Amino acid sequence: MLAWSRRIRHVYLLLVGVLLAPLRGRHREAGMTTAEYAVGTIAAAAFAAILYQVVTGDSIVSALGNLIARALASL
Repeated sequence: MLAWSRRIRHVYLLLVGVLLAPLRGRHREAGMTTAEYAVGTIAAAAFAAILYQVVTGDSIVSALGNLIARALASL
């Protein structure tokens, strides 16, 4: 009788472990750490600065001006 109860308990614990394993893994890697936030913020700021330089450069401004002038001239 005792052997059956051990087997049942063993199978139950295995099933619970298999079913809960994905939840335990998600909790460990749930979010970004402070260092990852810092690196992401610096990368976003650098990208914004480069994009600003490109958009406000003389060639882009003149190209947009020419495009708008041609569009208005065709009306």
